[in-house]
Amino acid sequence: MRAALLHAVGDDKLDIRDDITLAPVGPGDVRVRIKATGVCHSDLSAMTGVLPQPVPLIPGHEGAGEVVEVGEHVGSVQPGDHVVISWRPACQECDLCLGGQPFLCMKYIIESFTKGNFRFGGGTTAFGMAGCGTWAEEIVVPSVGVVKIDPEVSWEAAALIGCGITTGVGAAINTARVRPGSTVAVIGCGGVGLSVIQGARISGARTILAIDPLESKHELAKKVGATHAVTPEGVPGALAELTGGAGFDYGFEVVGKSATIQSAWQITRAGGDVIVVGAGAADDMVSISAFSLLFEGKNLLSSLYGEADVRHDFPYFAKLYKAGQLDLESLISSRIKLADLNDAVAALKSGEVLRQIVIMD
Repeated sequence: MRAALLHAVGDDKLDIRDDITLAPVGPGDVRVRIKATGVCHSDLSAMTGVLPQPVPLIPGHEGAGEVVEVGEHVGSVQPGDHVVISWRPACQECDLCLGGQPFLCMKYIIESFTKGNFRFGGGTTAFGMAGCGTWAEEIVVPSVGVVKIDPEVSWEAAALIGCGITTGVGAAINTARVRPGSTVAVIGCGGVGLSVIQGARISGARTILAIDPLESKHELAKKVGATHAVTPEGVPGALAELTGGAGFDYGFEVVGKSATIQSAWQITRAGGDVIVVGAGAADDMVSISAFSLLFEGKNLLSSLYGEADVRHDFPYFAKLYKAGQLDLESLISSRIKLADLNDAVAALKSGEVLRQIVIMD
């Protein structure tokens, strides 16, 4: 089968090849034929080493497809089912899973660094990003790494639910629990940032400020729910106009940089919530004074994968999409082929695109 292979961290080009094979399906595994997969900024972070991954690597973690084979112990799905891939499978047995935080389960993430389900070049093992590797025509993943979804949902929409939508909408709904009538600022208006905006809109926020240096993204931010949009230079004026200088109830950081985390802190009111959604580098340190941490009363929160329980949230977001509450079409910059992935990665680096979706032939 075909797949896009990264031979070494930092390589500029992916090796698009057609000799990839899969490991056998284990008793608890499923084999999925990928129908659509997104090109997410986290894929670029994996390629550059910001997010550590084993190599050789097949990137891709935001995907959807059709089940074609299941292991003998699998009863949750069957061949023919439409499924969304979860890049953070939950074992459903550890203290974190049983305690209501399945998005923090590490069992399969750890396993993905030692177990590669791809083979190439006569038997060399390749790994899938986060154990997935959706930039391939087929993948083998644990059965808990797929969630059945309504077959009426398009493949492109289902793929977006697999990461960008769940991460962004979940940050607003699950992590921040945005209150009706509240004020929200979102720094970073890529695919995930626009999803945060949609989550805030669905939650009933009265004011949603989109902040992005690219003015080309402002109109789309307003289309999906932002009430106002500015570049970073326009933030002081917006802060004064929209909050009287007091700050926003919620400040979302969806870039993954210490500087923007500190900006989110600064524009959030005393007693408000600062939510970090962007995936940053391990050596990018955030500096907030001990005085501010205590006396400003702000809550600094992380939102990994939208704090989702994907078994509930994937189908829930699909229902919101079908009901017209989630605009997923507007998030898609272009539909491309697997052979176009090198151009897609280059476009992603420019920052101008939102979600490019690979439609498998």
